[in-house]
Amino acid sequence: MIIDDLLLEAKMSRYKLSKESGVAQATISDICNGKASMEKCSAGTLYKIAKVLNVTVDSLLEAEGQSNAENKEYRSSFETFKSNICHHVKDMGDIDFIIEILESDKIRNLYKKKWYPESLYLLGMVDYLSKVNDLPICTNYNDIRKHKLAQTVYPSSVLIRAAVMHSEEVKAEARRKAIPEFMRFNIVESEVRNLV
Repeated sequence: MIIDDLLLEAKMSRYKLSKESGVAQATISDICNGKASMEKCSAGTLYKIAKVLNVTVDSLLEAEGQSNAENKEYRSSFETFKSNICHHVKDMGDIDFIIEILESDKIRNLYKKKWYPESLYLLGMVDYLSKVNDLPICTNYNDIRKHKLAQTVYPSSVLIRAAVMHSEEVKAEARRKAIPEFMRFNIVESEVRNLV
């Protein structure tokens, strides 16, 4: 399992990983032994493990995906992707995050793979962070900015609340409170800073 390889590299035991990450030792053992898939773990659990091992959540998931199915590219849920991006911004800081995303051309790479929600979310994040930091907008992605998702994408919390309350007003309220840089792509996002 990829975590065992990383532990070996870091000269760290599963027990120490558990203690430093705050993730139950049983959970780490289940992941390492193949009893539990990282794909099924919460974003918070993966984030804690990745942080201690000094890797990204994406690299953990990609490595697991490659070991489970050779040459099959792993794609996490959109909710997990958004959470990972927000944690990445928090860890790196706005400016370093923007620089990393622009230098790696990740927005265009995701767009070429036709992973449109991820590409547009990342572009929305870069545009939003550029605005709040009084930076000029990168014009390299003006062609992508002309597009938006065919259907509005809501956070799962909004969809659950709307279903429980039997009210479309919940969705309308979420759209009104959405950050414009995301809403332009039909992605409802109102909070990228307060992470759990």
